[in-house]
Amino acid sequence: MKKYFCLVLAFVAIMQPGNAQHLKLWYDRPATEWVEALPIGNGRLGAMVFGGVSDDRIQFNEETLWSGGPRDYNRKGAYKYLDSIRGLLFAGKQQEAENLAGREFLGLKSAEGDRNAWATQIKSILQQKNNPAAAIYNDRSWKTIHVPNYDGWEKEGLGELDGAVWFRTSFELPADWKGKTLELDLNKIAEQDITFVNGIKVGAQNNGEARIYKVPASVVKAGKNSIAILVLNVAGKGGILGYKDAGKAIGIYPVGKPDAKLPLNGRWKYWIQSENVPPVGEYQARYQPFGDIHFHFDVDTALVTQYRRTLNLKDAALTTSYKSGGTTFTRTYIASVPDQVIAVNFQADKAGAINFETALSSPHRNFILKKIDPQTVALHIQVKDGALFGESYVRVATRKGSIDIKDNRIIVKGADEATVWITAATNYRNYKDVSGQPAALCKAALQKIGKKSFTSVLNDHIKEYRQYFNTLSVDFFNPSQVQNASAALPTDRRLAQFSRSGDPEFVALYLQYGRYLLISSSRPGTYPANLQGIWNDLLSPPWGSKYTTNINAEMNYWPAELLGLSPLHSAFFKMTQEVAASGRETAKEYYHAPGWVLHHNTDLWRGTAPINASDHGIWVTGGAWFCEHLWERYLFTKDERFLRDTAYPIMKDAALFFNSFLVKDPVSGYLISTPSNSPEQGGLVAGPTMDHQIIRALFKNTIEASKILKRDGAFRKELEDKYSRIAPNKIGRYGQLQEWMQDVDDTTNKHRHVSHLWGVYPGNEINWETTPDLMKAARQSLIYRGDAATGWSLGWKINLWARFKDGNHTYKLIQMLLSPAGRGAGSYPNLFDAHPPFQIDGNFGGAAGIGEMLVQSHTGFIDILPALPDALPGGRINGIHARGGLVLDLQWENMQLTALVIKAIADGSVTLRYNGVVLPFAFKKGESYKVSPGFKTVEAL
Repeated sequence: MKKYFCLVLAFVAIMQPGNAQHLKLWYDRPATEWVEALPIGNGRLGAMVFGGVSDDRIQFNEETLWSGGPRDYNRKGAYKYLDSIRGLLFAGKQQEAENLAGREFLGLKSAEGDRNAWATQIKSILQQKNNPAAAIYNDRSWKTIHVPNYDGWEKEGLGELDGAVWFRTSFELPADWKGKTLELDLNKIAEQDITFVNGIKVGAQNNGEARIYKVPASVVKAGKNSIAILVLNVAGKGGILGYKDAGKAIGIYPVGKPDAKLPLNGRWKYWIQSENVPPVGEYQARYQPFGDIHFHFDVDTALVTQYRRTLNLKDAALTTSYKSGGTTFTRTYIASVPDQVIAVNFQADKAGAINFETALSSPHRNFILKKIDPQTVALHIQVKDGALFGESYVRVATRKGSIDIKDNRIIVKGADEATVWITAATNYRNYKDVSGQPAALCKAALQKIGKKSFTSVLNDHIKEYRQYFNTLSVDFFNPSQVQNASAALPTDRRLAQFSRSGDPEFVALYLQYGRYLLISSSRPGTYPANLQGIWNDLLSPPWGSKYTTNINAEMNYWPAELLGLSPLHSAFFKMTQEVAASGRETAKEYYHAPGWVLHHNTDLWRGTAPINASDHGIWVTGGAWFCEHLWERYLFTKDERFLRDTAYPIMKDAALFFNSFLVKDPVSGYLISTPSNSPEQGGLVAGPTMDHQIIRALFKNTIEASKILKRDGAFRKELEDKYSRIAPNKIGRYGQLQEWMQDVDDTTNKHRHVSHLWGVYPGNEINWETTPDLMKAARQSLIYRGDAATGWSLGWKINLWARFKDGNHTYKLIQMLLSPAGRGAGSYPNLFDAHPPFQIDGNFGGAAGIGEMLVQSHTGFIDILPALPDALPGGRINGIHARGGLVLDLQWENMQLTALVIKAIADGSVTLRYNGVVLPFAFKKGESYKVSPGFKTVEAL
């Protein structure tokens, strides 16, 4: 027994996390772009840290700062058009169905102002004799801006401007162009323009098309010619965008001779005529940035040495260090849950060396700064045309030295140490209530801090964080590799060479980084991670940084149960409860049905109605997919109280909706889902495969939950009856799994969504054990779809190839995900997922997919190393979870399992499987077990 106990201790020892290098992202230079900055977060507050030497920027967010406000998203009585839309689809009249649905079946936008009246008022300036379009207009007092910028004038110093802006420049007419008609190539302008040459209008557009305007020979003259452009933009990025390819210039040239183009890239004069734009109607709200704090230092950057910027995943602490003038400076940044602050600590190895000045600002225009006391400055912001406002308090505490506030800038001189406490809050209380008092919340947080030392706050932060992070450790290695040289490289350079370096440790780091990001953006009691987690620097972020529920919001939580972060799933369940409540009204108004429904997007205000356009916005199974997460939580934990009190009531109400919604297909006689679509392609249809897979899963899970809880027997029988009548999966003429009822799949289609493979992953009805023919067809579909994809799609495909048990193909896609993002998918220098642009779902999908290579438990078996790639011949993972209530610690060498210990968190029985060998065993909650060498027996420890 003593010998056996020693073996167990030895196994536990080797399962501990690897050395600190494995758990760090580090860089040898400051960030210059947002996607080079490093993220910290406590679920509610998030920040991106740039780590500059003379100017250190921290861009920060608060999870409840969104545009919009409480309102009704639902079009009343939309259900009156449901039968007509279905009838048109059944008759093969898709376009007519989409037109009708677009008019009568989409949700309501927020209040919209009169754009035409505003534009008319702006254009009235052209009636003035000497207006900005005139050739001789005096623009000497105007400021200058670089033109063009494909990311909009926001990236050229105009903040998040919406309005009317004039641009002016000039060009010298080449002598041999005299008498020739010219073409002015501006390409894209956002969004409306009126363009003049020498005061004569040469073009105007109000669309997303390229601008190439004819300039008559009579308009131009020898010598200097003026160009004036009035740009009107009421939302999103604005300005003269030019070409996405920055190497392609805007310019002017003789008709038909673009090779002779005279480039117009460079400094243009500009003048903001108006910033007071009318409100823009939106289907749903946008997640908003909060503010920025800059720390300015009097440092000669040319003399700085030993620079290092490091994110330590083990402690959720970020440091910037460097040496200047013989002194070593260190800054430490954290986002604390216990104290609800972002904290920045400044230290040096020389007394009195800490000197800096703060500058607090926000992209929200007309923000207000105010001195609160001799150590504190407050930032007040108001979301444009929205219900929400926010307060941020910034307080500085020092050891020795002085603190002064001048023009709302905090100035620290001669300190031995300084700590900056950053708080932020909004007036949001819940999706129906905006009566909060953010200033009081900020004051309370600072009062709680009191005179606490940074060390005390740091220790409390680390203790709270590690209760989540330390539930899993992982290490991958190649025994034939004596030393991994890549581990010594800065993370951006390590990323650049990963695909050709054989760097298994980087895969382990990526998995742990995904866990870090989920912990940082989704603590219990907060709201769930959105499309960008809690990190965003734009007032008009991509896709509103909302919750896209046709995969992206769900993908964010794929790692939660598998990778030991089950408590973090609660943030997602909180949103599920809220959309279930608001979705009842949508079910009633759109489908005249009981229960609740969620379409393909939601936001902070819990909109559940269809949005955007009828060809992709009318998709009904978002709520049913959310319910899959509730059931998965039960399967992994066997927590019957959670099932009874939280999961089942929501699942039952979702099933009630689909019990009413499903309709008989007049051709096949099956029950089908319509109107809907297969995200986000193919348009509005009757009977997309994905819907049927998700609805079957919902019915099956609800039936099983009903049996476990011994309730709702009559309703259970209804579901059992309808379950068997839902249109089944079908194999098409190319050997593929059909995406629709009709066999119309295009084998050349490379669309990012692979929706009809939901039944493989994250579902489980298609698998090698019970449906091998469908599994082969699904694999064929994925082969046709190809490997190349957006970042989040790569995350999905990684999980799919793991379920197909093809480890080497899975690893190939991991290499694609972990490649530098350029114009395509991959990862940014800070390892954020690139759609592109940034979406965090790929990080979470990729982390989950790495776990799926090691343990799978969706078919009734616990499969050990089911998709291990050749590139990961050795490794260990401690704390990976399996359905049934099990936590596994496993180790392998030379592609062979060498140790397996299992801890039970519930009572039950399962069948283990490894290399074709099956091993049934029963277990008791709280007990641990060891699998013998050769995978022959399971022994209690």
